Amino acid sequence: MIRFTLLLTVLTLFFSGFMQAQSKLTHNSYALTNGHIIDHEAEQIFDNSTILVSDGKIERILQGGSTIPSGYEVIDLEGKYVMSGYIDAHTHLNSLSSADRALRSGVTTVRSSSVPFFQDVAIKNLVDQNYLPGPDMIPAGVFVTPDLGESILADPELAVLFEGVTTEEALRKLVQINVERGAEFIKTRGTERAGVPDTDPRKQTYTEDQLRIVVEEAAKYDVPIQIHGHGDEGSYAAVSAGARSIEHGTYLSDKTLDLMVQKGTYFVPTYSTVYDLTQPGGDYDNPVLRNRGRHMLPELGNTVQRAHEIGVNIVTGADTGYGPNSLTRISHEMTFFVELGFSPYEAIRSATSVAAELLRIDDRTGQLAPGYEADLVVLNSNPIEDMKATQDVILVMSNGHMVFNRLPFQITD
Repeated sequence: MIRFTLLLTVLTLFFSGFMQAQSKLTHNSYALTNGHIIDHEAEQIFDNSTILVSDGKIERILQGGSTIPSGYEVIDLEGKYVMSGYIDAHTHLNSLSSADRALRSGVTTVRSSSVPFFQDVAIKNLVDQNYLPGPDMIPAGVFVTPDLGESILADPELAVLFEGVTTEEALRKLVQINVERGAEFIKTRGTERAGVPDTDPRKQTYTEDQLRIVVEEAAKYDVPIQIHGHGDEGSYAAVSAGARSIEHGTYLSDKTLDLMVQKGTYFVPTYSTVYDLTQPGGDYDNPVLRNRGRHMLPELGNTVQRAHEIGVNIVTGADTGYGPNSLTRISHEMTFFVELGFSPYEAIRSATSVAAELLRIDDRTGQLAPGYEADLVVLNSNPIEDMKATQDVILVMSNGHMVFNRLPFQITD
């Protein structure tokens, strides 16, 4: 543990160096006035409202015509639309530049779905210590998968897992190492990947007994499990074993979806990433994957629609590292959800309050309400009329820190 603390300190200092040794961020008090607030829980828009922000949290929300108290920096939102910051529940964000790109797309909270070398833990520390405005990170550490690959280099203690992670002892060991390093979720797999050309994403990898070992070991530390699962057999095994969420879920059967409803298992379909498979550029640009995506996308669309109809809790995830070539964003996921039959408010909840419930942070973010973290975005137009408006973010605030503000557009003397 001492060795890892030293490693994490070095990583944090390394990342801090990219910030040019800037001092810790301080919280200013803001009055965001003349905005239309989207209340996705009440399914209402409150016109001409003011949000008072202090100490990183929403202090009060004033309705139209209220007097703004002194001591706040006033920002006129010019009648633009305000909603909660987006939550990306499936990301592989592992660098400072990627964290900045996520923020600038409106994402104020992310759940890591594995990174190679515990970069997610280091980023979380920098945000928690106010060196970065965000996004808030729920780290998962190293992927619990049969072959760790290059991630075997993440920590010296992983050397004992060089021959694979399939036995009960190895599975428990990797969970323990992840938790000791700061993981707040554990990511493991039920099936093979879709994003490499030489695997079939329907093929089961871990058995229900193996997955249950991971779930039980993580439960000792009150850490939940997310499962990579495209195929039905591996995903059903994961739900039966007690996974908190199924990621992707392309080929889920009605039997598996029904079990998810019974057990309260969340579904993170990452639909926009499967769409990315079908497109040139982006995170995937391979002819085999493009053809695979063409048959996977309608399958996943059908699964999302069936899951939505029977009441599975569905959450947004972009499944990207927010690299310089990434085309996938949470705003796209919300837009696709509306095309698949969600109401605009349902799509917004999937990226805010429902996502916060999945991550067990719904007592502090996912809503615009007094006492909640000041995680919010301002949009140029109304997303309830057109969900593509969520792609046009003109102001982002994360943990009460102003990430950027493009208003006013007009230059005045």
